[in-house]
Amino acid sequence: MSQYDNGDSPSPGDGDQTAESGVTPPMEAHGSYRGSDWSPERLVFHQNLESFAERVGLIVGLQSNGKMSQEQAYDEIRKLWKSLRTSKDNLLEGNGSTGELGTP
Repeated sequence: MSQYDNGDSPSPGDGDQTAESGVTPPMEAHGSYRGSDWSPERLVFHQNLESFAERVGLIVGLQSNGKMSQEQAYDEIRKLWKSLRTSKDNLLEGNGSTGELGTP
């Protein structure tokens, strides 16, 4: 869903992503990663995890407002989960954690 779906049209300054707009650019972290084991890979995974949480929230909102069926919501969340798990496997290989929340 676009930020302009409510009928507003973009203005010249809409390309600037500021704190007051409440919109976070896609490659910017929503919050900072403060782990003692900081690495660029962990930062990227942290951003992926935040994105996953945000998108799940949007899907739940769409489903609860009747814009999406429960089955569609489940399928979309499952796809997001698989993508997050792949990201974890690629970025955090060999870290010793299983991270299993469910099986496909």
